[in-house]
Amino acid sequence: MDWKLELVPVPVTDVDRAKRFYSEQMGFVVDHDTRVGEDVRIVQLTPPGSGCSIVIAAGEGVAEPEPGSVQGLQLVVPDIAAARAQLVARGVAAGPVQHVENGALADGPGEPWNSFVYFSDPDGNGWALQERPADGA
Repeated sequence: MDWKLELVPVPVTDVDRAKRFYSEQMGFVVDHDTRVGEDVRIVQLTPPGSGCSIVIAAGEGVAEPEPGSVQGLQLVVPDIAAARAQLVARGVAAGPVQHVENGALADGPGEPWNSFVYFSDPDGNGWALQERPADGA
């Protein structure tokens, strides 16, 4: 039996602002932007190449955790420097490439699976890019 994580809710204060950030700055594909009646709006977006999407929503009956409360969302990329450059070019305040060394973050890339870039969306939800080795090992 396969168990696939395919949708992660991300709490936001302003659906339009979040949709612009994730689609225009992050490059996520807008899968759908649906209104259910006058009060409920659901927007699903997917990172390029990902099997998992995020959903941002607002309105009556929508679970509303505190905006900015989601931390540690992670996107895995083949080239962290290129991915960071793309984000910065799109206006995302992405931190430098860092790695974990002796239990603390240090500047620059690390060994396989140990290169990260951290950033947040406009509500403070925390994201990381992680570089995977070219061979996927």
